[in-house]
Amino acid sequence: MRITRVAALAAVAALAVGVAGCGSNDDKGTGAGDKSFPAGSTMEKLNKAQKITIGTKFDQPGFGNKGLSGKPEGFDVEIAKRLVKDLGIPTDKIEWVEAVSKTREDKIANGDVDFIAATYTINDKRKERVAFAGPYYVAGQRLMVRKDDTSITGPDSFKDGTKKVCSVTGSTPAETIKKSVKDVGSQVVLFDSYDKCRDALKSKQVDAVTTDNVILAGYVDKDKDSLKLAGENFTKEPYGIGVKKDDKVFRDWINDELEKMFSDGSWKKAWDDTAGKFGAELGATPTIDRY
Repeated sequence: MRITRVAALAAVAALAVGVAGCGSNDDKGTGAGDKSFPAGSTMEKLNKAQKITIGTKFDQPGFGNKGLSGKPEGFDVEIAKRLVKDLGIPTDKIEWVEAVSKTREDKIANGDVDFIAATYTINDKRKERVAFAGPYYVAGQRLMVRKDDTSITGPDSFKDGTKKVCSVTGSTPAETIKKSVKDVGSQVVLFDSYDKCRDALKSKQVDAVTTDNVILAGYVDKDKDSLKLAGENFTKEPYGIGVKKDDKVFRDWINDELEKMFSDGSWKKAWDDTAGKFGAELGATPTIDRY
């Protein structure tokens, strides 16, 4: 009888330990205890740290724009948040850093950010310094003009040398439009943000702003009485997630996560909740470039 009682007590104790263990895991939520990553990988380090620094734009409606909350909002931001969630890190542990076009490679190479999601076009020149996962969206360069201007219909409108066009220092659109003007020095005006280009357009310091169509669509949506899009898209701009050049393991993991987003509906939902509200088209699912 005594042996039976001891066994029963032991069973109760074991059950209590098991219940306590389950409660402990639940308390961790999406914390470090719920995820397993390769030893020494960037994913493991970030998961253990339970914090992350991400670069994005602060001035691009629909993709990365500082809202009333003081935090960036948009498609890039939602894609980044999904990655953070799958790293097992609470989204309130994200430190958002503004990543303007001309500083993006430096921020990655110097370790100032863990990755960048900032309408970041994948191209060979940038691959010399950083690596890219993706693309997760393919945009196209276009022009934005004042609502009453009918003289600009595409990049050829700048060949006579009389009109000025604004873009952002270090951006792909800035380099592309230089090929369509007669005099780069007098016609191409560069600032560090698209907000400044928009202001220069409205004050008639320049005649057009050029960048990716979806970014411009966001500006037009907020100021339909003053601005409009002109012409058609004249390039293809595949957006990727920027990471350190030699971090193939992290890049491969992000690529896997992006493909999950494509298939589970979260990619489309992120679009519909952000840039899609401006009437921009999501287009076909991109093919991941696993170079």
